[in-house]
Amino acid sequence: MVRRAAVIIGGVTLLVLATRAVSSFRAFVRASGRTPARGAPTAPGRVGALESARVPPIAIPDTLRGRSGALRFAVLTPSQAEALPGFVTQYGERAVRTAAVHEVVQGADSFALITLRAFADKRGERVGAYRLGHWPAERWLMARNYYNPDGFIEVNPADTSLRLSPHFTLGAFLTHDQWAVWPKYVVLEPKLIDKLELLLNDLTMHGIRADRATVLSGFRAPYYNERGMAEGMARASRHQYGDAADIIIDSDGDGSMDDLNGDGRHDLRDVRPLEEAIARVEARYPDLVGGLGTYAALGPRGPFAHVDVRGTSARWERVWRKS
Repeated sequence: MVRRAAVIIGGVTLLVLATRAVSSFRAFVRASGRTPARGAPTAPGRVGALESARVPPIAIPDTLRGRSGALRFAVLTPSQAEALPGFVTQYGERAVRTAAVHEVVQGADSFALITLRAFADKRGERVGAYRLGHWPAERWLMARNYYNPDGFIEVNPADTSLRLSPHFTLGAFLTHDQWAVWPKYVVLEPKLIDKLELLLNDLTMHGIRADRATVLSGFRAPYYNERGMAEGMARASRHQYGDAADIIIDSDGDGSMDDLNGDGRHDLRDVRPLEEAIARVEARYPDLVGGLGTYAALGPRGPFAHVDVRGTSARWERVWRKS
């Protein structure tokens, strides 16, 4: 009888101690504001801020806002996410390797920290159901600035409206195909958006209205780019690396390049002010140097400009026809 009573008392004691341990751990979590590491979000796409305000918001370094100070997003590899102070504490260790859009809201300002889907997740030409094709470096040796991308931004329908900067959204840079396939994947270099914002600002400072730019072509998946080679797309086009865009300045909203030089006509000469502005931006910020192609397109869009941040200077002019 005594032995049985001792066993019962011992069991009750262990249960009490275990309950206290669990309660202490929960109290520690509440006090520290730390949440267990999360895996992939239950719903694809934007993750947003933490459900509670227990963890202080991540401080966004000015370096992530670009030379223009206008960037509202950063693209993070796993090592960059780990190195960003507060990221792991805020979102958990598994978030470092989970493709998602994390919006950090600070007052009226918001900033998106975008973690990538790894390039190694591509199987053949596809990531999931989305077709990308093969990058040039997958088939032959290329120079360093033509290496394969680090990874892909995973884009769900809600993410297309994500504002990258005052004038550009994520949806503007998607490849123009596979309309019904989600999620989509895109490569995008923040330096490109930075340069475009600086370009618009420079035009405005020189008395040219430039409060709206339209991206005719942003990221082009390699397979899509190959289809367009007969129309003049380059085999090693920078569009495949997310650091190039074909743009028009369309402040009046009529869908074509504005009369930037003010001569009353829409022709290739309207691209000249863009050339001059890009020369000034690159002279001031050599790290944003890249290509400028001017196209006298025959069609409703009129002339347009190719702008990129490839790291070396390149200039060309072409009469471009598209059926």
